[in-house]
Amino acid sequence: MTRPADEQVLEAGWVDRHYWRDLWQYRELLYILSWRDLAVRYKQTAVGIAWALLQPLAQMAVMVVVFSSLAKLPSEAGAPYALLVFAAMLPWQFFSTSLAAASASIVGSAGLISKVYFPRLIVPAAAVVTSFVDFLIAFAILAGLMLWYGHLPQWRMLTLPAFMALAILAAFGPGLLLTALNARYRDVRFVVPFLLQIALYVSPVGFSGNLVRERFGDAAYLLYSLNPMVGVIDGFRWAILGGSARLDLQALLASLIVSTALLAIGLGYFRRVERTFADTV
Repeated sequence: MTRPADEQVLEAGWVDRHYWRDLWQYRELLYILSWRDLAVRYKQTAVGIAWALLQPLAQMAVMVVVFSSLAKLPSEAGAPYALLVFAAMLPWQFFSTSLAAASASIVGSAGLISKVYFPRLIVPAAAVVTSFVDFLIAFAILAGLMLWYGHLPQWRMLTLPAFMALAILAAFGPGLLLTALNARYRDVRFVVPFLLQIALYVSPVGFSGNLVRERFGDAAYLLYSLNPMVGVIDGFRWAILGGSARLDLQALLASLIVSTALLAIGLGYFRRVERTFADTV
């Protein structure tokens, strides 16, 4: 009997042998899940997708008041403090929303996972894609701020895709680990917002990373850069602010190494427990 061309028969060892090929074959599902997540996020909201603009703008305003007006912290490269903060808020907002959405993605797609086969890696990947769409929308605020302050972009802006790739790397690895843990231990959904809140204040979002170097030295700053978002934020500021903004290559390399290690750990654990998702969610 001739088997239809589009029929897929699962057999022992199939998933392990064809997993990465299946990821490509199911690429359209990535688009569908990403569109679904966007629709769900902004469904029946009063201002719709404008929330992607309002959230980072509101956080920027609070940080400018707290760190610049009250704490009197200096800016960097002679740039306005609002621009300093928003240059960091862009990648941070992407990282935090990606991590939060990815960590809940497997449990949130329980109905789909328990019914059909597809590479489960697509689910947290779709959450990251959705957050990237929000990032692109929020980028319009950056363009507006640069026009408002007369801060013209320099050639360094061309390097932003590379730092964005590092931000994706920093978010995806922990996201895979947390969503796999969340499928088994539902306490994780309470821990993630708490961890993100702490990470926001220990990352150089509301202040210049150079303050850490100036007060504690280069060795302490390198240790501080084990937080992968330090390299990402410094890279965004170097590209956006231009001028005398400093990019520490050692700190950037530390962020890259930590992000890659977290991706390897997250992917390894995700693949190890992936086959049990249908039973645990």
